[in-house]
Amino acid sequence: MKAKNLTKLAAILLAAGIASSCGKKINLTYTEVEVQKQDITTSVTATGTIEPVTSVDVGTQVSGIVSKLYVDYNSIVKAGDVIAELDRTNLLSELSSTQANLKSAQSELEYQKTNYERYKTLYDKGLISANDYEQARLSYIRAEQTVTTQKENVKKAQTNLGYATITSPIDGVVLSKEVEEGQTVASSFNTPTLFTIAQDLTNMRVIANVDEADIGEVKDGQRVTFTVDAYPDDVFNGMVTQVRQQATTESNVVTYEVVISAPNEDLKLKPGLTANVTIYTLEMKDVLAVPNKALRFNPSEAMLNKGETIVGTDSKLKVWVKNGSELKAYPITIGITNGTLTQVTGGIDPGTMVITEAVSSMPEVEEQQNSNPFMPRPRNRNNGNNNNNNRNNNNNRR
Repeated sequence: MKAKNLTKLAAILLAAGIASSCGKKINLTYTEVEVQKQDITTSVTATGTIEPVTSVDVGTQVSGIVSKLYVDYNSIVKAGDVIAELDRTNLLSELSSTQANLKSAQSELEYQKTNYERYKTLYDKGLISANDYEQARLSYIRAEQTVTTQKENVKKAQTNLGYATITSPIDGVVLSKEVEEGQTVASSFNTPTLFTIAQDLTNMRVIANVDEADIGEVKDGQRVTFTVDAYPDDVFNGMVTQVRQQATTESNVVTYEVVISAPNEDLKLKPGLTANVTIYTLEMKDVLAVPNKALRFNPSEAMLNKGETIVGTDSKLKVWVKNGSELKAYPITIGITNGTLTQVTGGIDPGTMVITEAVSSMPEVEEQQNSNPFMPRPRNRNNGNNNNNNRNNNNNRR
């Protein structure tokens, strides 16, 4: 924009120089705009991915064969609903084994308790040594600890048996199903994911990646609009709910994640869609504004029409108004700007016509250029025809 204005100014000054050498004045026409109330906005664009606000990966903490599946893709589930079952044969066997071990430990405890009480009576009467008494007491304590351990083993086996029945942790919709009936799942090193359940598809969010150059302008609560390729004619609305501090670097490009709310009452938005996001970082409604071109316009005596005068001011911020043959400067105070429009906070009234640019019109110079012998001219078709006729005449003479 600046280069374009400099080019225009250079052209005007060049024309002024040519005109002055010819003793002529250039004719200027002024472009004017009205000072009026307008909306000033600035925005940041980014791309992101639509996803549910809450989604849970449902897995299993025990290994086994999937014996039953009760849900499929897009199934609606409630918290506590059974969605799958694993084969329980090995788990029931493990529970039976731990229960048998517990009974054996309890029997041993009863024997050691009776033995300890007998040794204690004899020790109190001085009939056995202290060493024999301590051995009996130690055996009784160990038997108690063994029973406690076996009880915990039974609880663990019961819990693992309960894990064979997989239930939904939340109300929602099944987004993905990673297993089929008869498939073996192993949880030796990590918990395998069986299902992904989204809690509420009517309340989605967009995770947008905003460039580091723009992230400083993004704040919580800013208005957002976005589109998706699936519905190119629809514009969806949202709001910035979180600006995450962690940076992501990819191909030397640093971006930050911005979380945007995305109401989805009609369920058009689906998880995984790519969103083209516009974040409105500045919005001022119905404020007095002028184009930035009006602030850059600055006339000089050399470029005035005949009879025009300038009434200037030392203010750096000013706009120019044409009153008859007078160009008068009005100092103003300004507020925000979006690069195209600037808010006017004082110094001029609404409805005033201000100058944004001057366009030169120089018929005398154009005539001078046309009469210049060094200027290129269009080819004369008649001259070409005459030359052809001359060639034909010469041939006939021969």
